This record gives sequence, structure tokens and C-alpha cells, in this order.
Amino acid sequence: MVGDVLKQLLFHIQASEFYALQLDESTDVADVGKIDLNCEKNNTAHNTNDISVNRLIVRRGQSFLVTFELHDPTRPTTDLLELTVETGPQPSEALGTRSVFGLPEGCGKGSSWKVKVHQGSVLPAGSITLDITSPADAPVGEYSLSVKTSATTSVGSSLGKLLLLFNPWCQEDSVHLPEEEERQEYVMREQGLVYKGSDKYISSMAWNFGQFEDDIVDICLKLLDVNPKCLSDPAKDFSARCNPIYVSRVVSAMINANDDGGVLMGRWDGQYDGGMSPTHWNGSVEVLRRWLKYGGNPVKYGQCWVFAAVMCTVLRCLGIPCRVVTNFQSAHDTDKNLTIDDFFSDYGVRPKQSPDSVWNYHVWVEAWMRRPDLSAGSLYDGWQAVDPTPQEKSTGVYCCGPAPVKAILQGHVDLKYDVPFVFAEVNADRVTWMVFADGSKKKIFTDSVSVGQNISTKAVGSDKRVDITANYKHAEGTEKERDVYNQAVKRVNIPEENSNGIHDDKPGVSMKIVELNKPVSGKDIDLKLVLNSNDNETRTLVINVNVQAMRYNGIPSSQIQTELKEQKLLPNQGRVKMFQTLSMSRPTMFN
Repeated sequence: MVGDVLKQLLFHIQASEFYALQLDESTDVADVGKIDLNCEKNNTAHNTNDISVNRLIVRRGQSFLVTFELHDPTRPTTDLLELTVETGPQPSEALGTRSVFGLPEGCGKGSSWKVKVHQGSVLPAGSITLDITSPADAPVGEYSLSVKTSATTSVGSSLGKLLLLFNPWCQEDSVHLPEEEERQEYVMREQGLVYKGSDKYISSMAWNFGQFEDDIVDICLKLLDVNPKCLSDPAKDFSARCNPIYVSRVVSAMINANDDGGVLMGRWDGQYDGGMSPTHWNGSVEVLRRWLKYGGNPVKYGQCWVFAAVMCTVLRCLGIPCRVVTNFQSAHDTDKNLTIDDFFSDYGVRPKQSPDSVWNYHVWVEAWMRRPDLSAGSLYDGWQAVDPTPQEKSTGVYCCGPAPVKAILQGHVDLKYDVPFVFAEVNADRVTWMVFADGSKKKIFTDSVSVGQNISTKAVGSDKRVDITANYKHAEGTEKERDVYNQAVKRVNIPEENSNGIHDDKPGVSMKIVELNKPVSGKDIDLKLVLNSNDNETRTLVINVNVQAMRYNGIPSSQIQTELKEQKLLPNQGRVKMFQTLSMSRPTMFN
């Protein structure tokens, strides 16, 4: 494919060319004298000095200073100066990837880039410092900057290169985050925590995001440059990089390698030959550098927390506020009906009949941005769920989001992007079916509570865990939660299920299993089965207990134990039955 060839060519550019962004702070060019990009001063003011102080890296909507000597020191510094900035392979004023502007202030061709003479420093005669401001909605990426010092000159003199990033400090930028503490946490902090485990046994692992490490910003831009949309239409792609909605969606697709040669290959079967187990990784830097080092071939292997943490690194590096979020008892709804269907046979074993599943936990990221595409006001601004783990395709590509968390809370599942999928992850109903030998099935129970528990993220400024479940859904068991769910079902136009012998009668007997001790690998687990009868008659029950191992993503594995017993249950009474599962080590369970 042409796109694959172009991608490989991009990755085989000589290292010296790839790092051509690296410039001396001061240099000389033919048409103007000595140039000083004031890298350290500018980068400190733009909160990019942790990336570098030797190259100009600035944020959009905020001014920066460039100093240079005029070729003729006797020439007045107030004469006409025309500056040009360009980004991308086909810069265009119509697409916002090229801008011409200059002095006197306001000259240029309707550009939203601005320049004025900086008055705050003493310079030798013939030198000038310009105060340049990019628009707050400029495309992010690498720019070239040039200047013409005379109306009769047809070609400008290069002043150098600059990198332009999103700006959460700028009120006009669509990623503006009002609180400084949150900007420090969600943009500047390089270390964090990722939560794993189960809703009853939550654990955390340290993660090095490393978004300001050497060469990471170049790798993040390379990631954008080799995405399929850029390879097919680079002019349009570079122009669209003004929009964090677009950029976050592209990054979501490029973190996984399923259909675009992205960063990470996922694997969930426990077979990691030819790569690293997902548990090997404890930071993003090694993953991203390996991807670049091996020519854009995917790094093996990742699972949800690795995908999410690497995406967090990329978005923070580009300037989009981002945090890692873990949802416990997370549903994977494949048919977009907002229910998770669990099938059990009449002899207890769980058949692998449904592609739906419930994961012990699932990890995605939230990115902060405005959503003017959805509302003229600010109804859906703020945190957006974005998920790079390849679960389902969105507009033909394995990506997910950005889905407004506010829309998920209100059940507005008819909005972009992928709101029904994320809504189901946190609030799907779980329906249990009994499958009989003749293939018929019966609806046994609907659980509207268990999906979406203890949704967690790291606290601002500390290592405490913050529960943000209330951001995603109203309290379980409340009328509001049920109203939102029912409205969501209507919005996705789910037809009423044809019964065809399928019944949802309230069972005369209810049951639940309770742990008596904390599960420890290699040791027996004591459980109790609590039975309650709502019938007016004595019931003789045949209890078929089947214990199966299950991977964290809800896929059943090996059978551990079966037990078949009879139990009499008196009318309107309860009974507790004790049993113990056999001790099994983790490797044995997943053989």
C-alpha cells in the first residue's frame, strides 16, 4: 500500500534530518544579522523548559520573543518587516497552516498571528526584538519562521524553527484548564498512578509518563505525521491539528496497532513470545522509543492500562490536559444495546456464547477540552473519555472518543463520539440467561447495579485515590439513575425484545455468594451461598456449583471445581450453605 511505503520512508530519514528541529539559540543568516530565539526565556514563560531550553517550544495564544540584527544597522527598526510562519508539507493560508504578518502592526493578509516591537530590553543599534503571538486556535506542530526586511525582497530570511503546542494556560485555547493545581497535575506531572485489581481489592501501580524526556515531543509529532489521515491528505491533517477533538481521536487510534501501524500491539491470551508481557512496562518512554527505533513497527505487548498510560503521555506532551481513569466491573457491550448478556447452561458451566463481557477493570483516559461541535454553550465541555484500547471500531477505525463525561452522566448517547459504548461500560444492565439443551433460553435475572464501580483516578497533588463514579452516573438504586438509563435505551432506538418463549419472571428463589476470606493465590477460598425463598411452598433445589477461572477482561478460562447437591428450602425462609473452593495457583488456573 502507498501509505505503508510512505510511512516506512518517513521512518528511515537519517537521524540528523529527523532532529533538524534542534537549533542553536543564536545563529547568523545572510539577509539579517545574528538571531536569538530566546529559547530559555521563552520556554520558561511557556512552561516548556522541562522539554528543552535549547530549541524554541511555545504554546499557542501566548507571546514569545525573537531578537535579530538588521543587515543595515543604520536602517530604522520601524520600517516594514514581513514575517511568515508555515507548518506542514503544503502550507496554505486558507487552511491556517501558513500566515503572513508584520510591522507596522496589522500589516499582512488578514492573519491572526500578531507581532509588535518589544520595548522591554536594551539592544545594540540596529537590533530588534519582536513580540510574536500565535492565535489560540493555530494548528500544533513544527513551524518555520522567516522575515523579509524590505518590500523589494522576494525571499525572506529564515529565523529558525519553533514547535507550537496546545495551551491550557490560555483562556482562548479550547483546552484551557482554569485551576493552576490541575494544570500542574494533568499537564506537567511526569509521574502518576494507575489503578488495577477489582472493585473490592483496588491496587495501584506507579507509572512514569515521562512526557518531557528527551525526544518524546518529536516522537509524539512523528505519531501524528504517520497516521493514515495524514498519509492520505497531509494538508487537511495538518490543518485539523488546531482541534484537540481531532488530535485526541487520532492519538487514540495510533496508540494501538490494529489497523494503522500504531504504537502497541495488544494481547490477552497470556502468550507473549516475541515481546514483553504487558506487566513488564512501568513507563511510557521505553514504549515510545522502541516504536520509533524499530521503524514504526508495533511494540509487543500491551493491555488496557499500558495503552491508556502511553496515551496520557502523548496528550500531556502535546499540551492537552489528561488523566488516567480506571472503571471497575467494566462492561464491554459489543452489540450497542446497553445490556451485557451472560449465558449459563442448565448444568452450570458458562458457555462462550456471548461476545459481551464484564472486565474486572478497564482503563482509559480523560482529556480536557471544549466541545463546540456539540453545543453552542458549554454543556459538554470538560472531561472527555478517550480510549486507545482496541475494543470496537468507530467510523471504521479502532479508536474511542472523545465522549463527553457530562453526556454519559445524562444518558445523551446520541452524541459524538462513541457515547453509547462508554455509557454501557459504566452503566449497562447485566442480564443472565439460562440456555437449555435444545438451544432455547430463559431470562433469569437482570442486574442493574453491578456494572461500573469505584471509577478511580489519582488525586490532584497527592497519591490518594479519588472516586469519580458520580461524574459518570447517578447513584445506583435511585429513580434518577433508572430514568437516565431508560432514556438512553430510547435514544439508541433499541426495539422491544421479542419474547418467543423468553420470560423474565421474578424468580421464586434468590441467591448470592459471599466471600468469607480474602482470596490468596494457592490457598482455599471459603464462600457461603445465601438462599432466600419468596414462595409459599417448600422448594427442593438442585444446586450445581461450578467454579471457573476468569481473566481480568471477563473471558472464562479453565474449570476449577464442580459440586452438585440437593437442598430443601422452606416457604418464605432463607438458608446459608457453606462450601470451599479448591486451592489453585494462578498458572494452574489459566492453563
